[in-house]
Formats: sequence, structure tokens, C-alpha cells
Amino acid sequence: MLKLFSILTLVLSFQIIAQNKTLQLSENQNSPNASLEDVKWIAGHWRGTAFGGITDEIWSPPLGESMMFMFKLVDAETDTVVFYESGGIVEHNNSLILRFKHFTREYIGWEEKDESLTFRLVKVDSNNVYFEGFTFERINENEINIYVNIEEKNGSFSEVKFNYKRFR
Repeated sequence: MLKLFSILTLVLSFQIIAQNKTLQLSENQNSPNASLEDVKWIAGHWRGTAFGGITDEIWSPPLGESMMFMFKLVDAETDTVVFYESGGIVEHNNSLILRFKHFTREYIGWEEKDESLTFRLVKVDSNNVYFEGFTFERINENEINIYVNIEEKNGSFSEVKFNYKRFR
């Protein structure tokens, strides 16, 4: 019985690990070399649902060593904005960094005025871009997933999946 329990625990552990789509750099690990050319497929207007609302995200093509974005969450019942995010992916030291800030629907910043959330690049391949705790996954030309590690009120983290379809 103990052997069966150990095997089930091991199998469940592998399933949990396999579901984790976000990555972290190790303590002394540097970000890999990359450029905006590697992630330009993110550009476009994307729409999905999350947190009981409609998510809308618009990414510009690369220009000026950056790709900027705007995000908003709209309450589906009241058709009002819950919050915004503004930021971008920037080229930095031959790699990429994702930076952004949150705003209320009145455009009052959540973060201090001289601070932003910063996510270093962990890995990039033809269909995935892994920043620390933040992953972009290309399903096809018209669909992407974004996985985000979100901190819960108790201090633990949970991975949230945002599925987006290209909006035209």
C-alpha cells in the first residue's frame, strides 16, 4: 500500500510540474541573448476572458528597441473597466525585459511613480517566450496563451492562464 501511495504521489507531482508553464532564472543565471525579432509574433490586438470579465490586450510591432502594450480588464456584467496595465518588452544588454505598471480605471497608478514591475527573460524559442513568472505561448497565428504567476493574499503564488484570440 505504501508503495502504491508513493507511486501515485510521484505521478501527481509530475503532472503538477508538467502543468507549470512559467519559469524562473536560478540565482546566478543570466538572461539569454534575444532581440525583439524573436518575439514580434506577439504584436496584434488580442481578446479573451478572465476573472469574470473581458480581457483586451494590444501589442505594437517592434519600434525603437521596444514593443509597447496596453491591457484592460472589463467587468462583463457592468461593461466598466476594472483596471489597466501599460508597458512593454524592451531590448536590454542583448536580451529582453518585460516591464509594466497597473492603473485604476481613473488611471491612478498602483505602483510608485518611479517603479514598475520587471520580468527578466528566461528562455525563448519559436513559439514561447519565458520571462520570470510570465510566459507567452503561440498556439497559432490567431491564438496565444499568456501564463502569469499571480501572488495570492496569503503570499502563495498561482499560475493563471489567459487565452487570447486575435481580434479584428
